[in-house]
Amino acid sequence: MPLSLHPAPIRFDESLEVIEPDEAQTAQSLIDTLTGINETTLRHEGHANRAVHAKSHGLLTGELIVPGDLPPELAQGLFATPGHYPLVMRLSTVPGDILDDSVSTPRGMAIKIFDVKGPRLPGCEGDSTQDFVMVNGPTFSAPDAKKFLSSLKLVAATTDKAEGAKKAISAVLRGAEKVIEAFGGKSSTLLALGGQPETHILGDTFFSQVPLRFGDYVVKFSVAPASPNLVRLTDLPLDLHDRPNGIREAVIEHFAREGGEWEVRVQFCTDPEAMPIEDASVSWPQERSPYIEVARIVVPAQPAWNEARRASIDDGLSFNPWHALAAHRPLGSVMRARRVAYKAMAAFRARHNGTAPCEPKSIDDLNL
Repeated sequence: MPLSLHPAPIRFDESLEVIEPDEAQTAQSLIDTLTGINETTLRHEGHANRAVHAKSHGLLTGELIVPGDLPPELAQGLFATPGHYPLVMRLSTVPGDILDDSVSTPRGMAIKIFDVKGPRLPGCEGDSTQDFVMVNGPTFSAPDAKKFLSSLKLVAATTDKAEGAKKAISAVLRGAEKVIEAFGGKSSTLLALGGQPETHILGDTFFSQVPLRFGDYVVKFSVAPASPNLVRLTDLPLDLHDRPNGIREAVIEHFAREGGEWEVRVQFCTDPEAMPIEDASVSWPQERSPYIEVARIVVPAQPAWNEARRASIDDGLSFNPWHALAAHRPLGSVMRARRVAYKAMAAFRARHNGTAPCEPKSIDDLNL
């Protein structure tokens, strides 16, 4: 049965992307800036962490369940083949330095799905994984890669400096964000700078923020709590006072007792003017194109973080939206920059940590 959407989703076309002439230079500047963050934290930690999303709070295994009754518009790419697909999920926070959780910044969810078949993007032809990288806000902090580079340079200048000051500033920003939200608003700037509310990460909804190809169409992805035990955690305050790893402790405590389920959802682009491909800072209006469930993620009770998982997932894996089927090609300036920047950052970590940068063939390849 076809999907009833008005207006109908637009068809993917190469002309939807507009490549600027200096994008290669911007991407190289991003790599240089991210490498600077890597080198700073390497000197401080003695270990090569991610330049962004360095601190993990949950390292989980589960499965993606794709139903067999999706309408044709939703049965695209990975979601065209019903089945159960093993996955790894990594929950994190944005900074490239390992900070006390009271410095509250946006949270991330990275997913690697295994046993995925189909034509692939250049550079990962021999792989069988599909990655999705998301943050707990619907829009990216900058419209394009060039503007993001400007803000990243400011972040790089404060990496590994004055954690005490960062805690104090974060507390002020959280207060300011509460005032804005009391009047029905939300400031992505305040959230990015440290105004993220101190809530349970398992109640957050995560977004790709930037568009991807969805077979014949273009979408943004989202992952939202679905099981009642996760839905109850939405906006639930989390006391992080004198708990530098309080977010991780909360995730460990939850999965020691019970599992959880998330909806995987897509939002179709139905109007390229109102839902631009090249401006990642624009929120696509949900009243014109609501998020629609296409699959479920099921994660059972398990050890949510330990040293073996840290070594295997934090150090052993990279998450990159360009580890993907051709049907889910990332789109737009920010995603094009990620293609080269993520690859360079993974190589930096592998080189300094003495690991081999290779994509696993199966979830059984991980020492969990």
